[in-house]
Amino acid sequence: MISVDNISVEFSSHTLFKDVSFVINENDKIALMGKNGAGKSTMMKIIAGLQTATRGKVQFPKEAVIAYLPQHLLIDDNCTVFEETAKAFGKIFAMRDEMDRLNKELETRTDYESEAYLNIINKVTELGEIYYSIEEINYDAEVEKTLLGLGFKREDFHQPTSEFSGGWRMRIELAKILLQKPDLILLDEPTNHIDIESVIWLEDFLTNKAKAVLVISHDRAFIDNITNRTIEITMGKIYDYKANYSHYLQLREERRAHQLKAYKDQQKFIADSQRFIERFKGTYSKSNQVNSRERMLEKLEIIEIDEVDRSALKLRFPACNRSGDYPVIVKGLSKQYGEQVVFHDANLTIERGEKVSFVGRNGEGKSTMIKAIMGEIDFEGTCQIGHNVQIGYFAQNQASLLDPELTVFQTVDEIAEGDIRTQLKNILGRFMFSGDDIDKKVSVLSGGERTRLAMVKLLLAPVNLLILDEPTNHLDIKSKDILKEALQEFDGTLILVSHDRDFLQGLSKKVFEFKNQRVIEHFETIDDFLARNRIKNLQEINLSK
Repeated sequence: MISVDNISVEFSSHTLFKDVSFVINENDKIALMGKNGAGKSTMMKIIAGLQTATRGKVQFPKEAVIAYLPQHLLIDDNCTVFEETAKAFGKIFAMRDEMDRLNKELETRTDYESEAYLNIINKVTELGEIYYSIEEINYDAEVEKTLLGLGFKREDFHQPTSEFSGGWRMRIELAKILLQKPDLILLDEPTNHIDIESVIWLEDFLTNKAKAVLVISHDRAFIDNITNRTIEITMGKIYDYKANYSHYLQLREERRAHQLKAYKDQQKFIADSQRFIERFKGTYSKSNQVNSRERMLEKLEIIEIDEVDRSALKLRFPACNRSGDYPVIVKGLSKQYGEQVVFHDANLTIERGEKVSFVGRNGEGKSTMIKAIMGEIDFEGTCQIGHNVQIGYFAQNQASLLDPELTVFQTVDEIAEGDIRTQLKNILGRFMFSGDDIDKKVSVLSGGERTRLAMVKLLLAPVNLLILDEPTNHLDIKSKDILKEALQEFDGTLILVSHDRDFLQGLSKKVFEFKNQRVIEHFETIDDFLARNRIKNLQEINLSK
């Protein structure tokens, strides 16, 4: 059991939260929720021991293992993927090596009655009790199984970590955490850089094999599937619900309704009391009642109504001319980098108005196909863009391509043309950039803010073919919901790459699966596709040890 006792975090002119207490029990799977800036990541860092609270403390048993996966991390670049992952067992290996060293020392010493000799024996005994109490594990097999589950291929195991992107490095760190079998796993946005199959594997692991879990995530399907408890941080306090995210939303609305009723009743009581005081102040026969009500009002604690994040990301894609019947036709398309074949002889036809999803593990060619459609890479075969097609393209790294030295306003002002220039401040306001925010430099914006700003740039020109490659990374649940609604209303053609199942749901009725160097067309929704593949994928991962 891990106990958070009366934690407070205060800055010079701001209290993040005050006197917060809760207990994390074994097998609790907790979603930590709250609007941006409420203090979720701060609370997680305090529990992880990486940040100190102004007051209060976190208590846990001495032998408890707490593992923390932050949003951004650095790992050693001087070893292979397998070697880096095997560091999860570093303490066990160090214990074994120390026992071997001490035993060899005992073999050479002859001072059997000395205190130093007895101390070595005691140390070996102490280490042995701990070491041999650990369940016997085939460490190499566990490393392989976990890496395969998180999307690595066997040929990746002995490649240097320096050859992998930040997202893949995140998976290595996640693998190390899972292999430690910690008492509490702290995860801050763990699904941002992993594909659907790996998310499903992670869900299965956290649900069936992990002990306690505390997670911050904007992936609704992920947190709904793994959590049985939701802790919300709001207005410096917490509310604890024995429910997953979707049920928590219902309970939260009920709580606000009760608060609102109590607040209105209290305000009526205050108004009635003030009228009584004003009416009878100075009346001798009512002086005791007047004084009593005045004291009561002075001591009255005003009921607070939980804040609601009313900032809205109002998206509407501008009207555009009609495209030809077939915006994209791909025939016999093949692509390889050196000896590595990404896919071969791929064929796909996308009709006007269709909304399609590209799915598959990272590295199977989804983004490569998009780059081929955009004409950004060379390839074999043909890719034909239809008549009168105007493309809006949101690349996976679009937010990072923004000029860090420009302000928010300058970023959109430099590409806007015509009458729309007079509406730029209003457009930015709809994307939650208002007041002084528009004068902030891009370099100081968060990942979510950069993503929203990149989306503004996309909306400044009318398009009839939208190509979105992981557009929801770093967007909160509310922003994703509003973007999804706008895409549902978009009357053009949509190609969407995303690992977010909840976001994909209801957006497309055709799925192109990228797997084993092939592109396979499925005439079904993403839900049908995943339901059909879920068990098969988990079995494949478990059998590929």
